[in-house]
Amino acid sequence: MSIDKLSAQTPLTPDEAKQYSPLTLAFLGDSVYEVMVRETLLREANRPARELHTQAVAHVRAAYQADAAARIAGMLTDEEADILRRGRNASGISVPKHATPADYRKATGFECLFGYLYLCGEITRLRELFAVIWQEHTQEHEISE
Repeated sequence: MSIDKLSAQTPLTPDEAKQYSPLTLAFLGDSVYEVMVRETLLREANRPARELHTQAVAHVRAAYQADAAARIAGMLTDEEADILRRGRNASGISVPKHATPADYRKATGFECLFGYLYLCGEITRLRELFAVIWQEHTQEHEISE
């Protein structure tokens, strides 16, 4: 199922979406981003599920998301940059062992932005940001081969 068909809910206004805590937005954004990664991997090639899972994990880990946040930083609106900053600076973040605190905070900001945009019904914008992230990943992968 495509990301734009996941929600049957009416989109929220930006002011309504901002009422949610950054960690709540990140909770949703994590799954939105993961669905986008999984769908893209699946559409690229019919691979065994284990391989799809391994590749998906590589794209959703904190270090990758922190790098993705940096890749799109220059194309964010002031409002989007503020949402990302709110997520990055959120209190109560518990950093897992496999991530650095800096990367995990940046990844949380990234997920917060994706959750916010999804709640606002900004699917086209999500796809635009995701395309930049994925295109740069693809270019890096081709160079390393």
